[in-house]
Amino acid sequence: MSIGYRLTASTGIHKGDRDYQQDQVALISHPRANGCVLGVVADGMGGLSGGRKASNQVQMTAKQLFERYDPTTDDATSLLMQLVREAHVVIKLIAVSAEEQPHSTIAAFLINPGGDCHWVHTGDSRIYHFTGSTLVKRTLDHSLVQKMVSRGEITEEEANVHPKANILTGCAGSAEDPPIETHLITQIHPGDSLLACSDGVWHYFNDKELGSVMSTLSPRDASEFLITKARARARGRGDNLSLILLKFDPL
Repeated sequence: MSIGYRLTASTGIHKGDRDYQQDQVALISHPRANGCVLGVVADGMGGLSGGRKASNQVQMTAKQLFERYDPTTDDATSLLMQLVREAHVVIKLIAVSAEEQPHSTIAAFLINPGGDCHWVHTGDSRIYHFTGSTLVKRTLDHSLVQKMVSRGEITEEEANVHPKANILTGCAGSAEDPPIETHLITQIHPGDSLLACSDGVWHYFNDKELGSVMSTLSPRDASEFLITKARARARGRGDNLSLILLKFDPL
């Protein structure tokens, strides 16, 4: 089946100015279904070992579920919701056994061979969908400042520099069940692109800048550019950075 595009992709990860890396990123091709891919960004929190254990668990759960996934019979959105729920339960068990406070954001997307794309997120790691340089849709963070933006109390720009910008209202491993939001792109088209990233990346760019980068650079060059520019703009105070970029170029 021809879907009229050629998929190119890149991943990037950098520990920023932190002493250790708690982000995890994975882009996986399905073992049996050509053209079926899963991308997962997980931003771990909770101290050196706690955050790393949490983000590792997200990736492990994702890989296990995806290996069993059959795109001809299984529902992609159900799989992604199951990923969040299962990772949440196991991370909570790690917290009990290790006396740590592991948490992780999750931003994951699954593209089927037919060209439909499903995504899920919890926390403040984001997924963006662009057509050319135009933003079509992006996730809304599960955070205190996003609630304030949604209520019209502050602007997006003010949210970025707000002293409580890093306070989440939910994620995997939190005391309450994590908020789970899903989205369906019914058909990926040539000229589309996807960006999934942790807050260590998106914090330093507005939507227009990201659209410009995604439309003009190859995934590999865009990945290098975004990490380098975010590092410069962080001025020595940068968080871990992780991202996945996909471009769907015309054949």
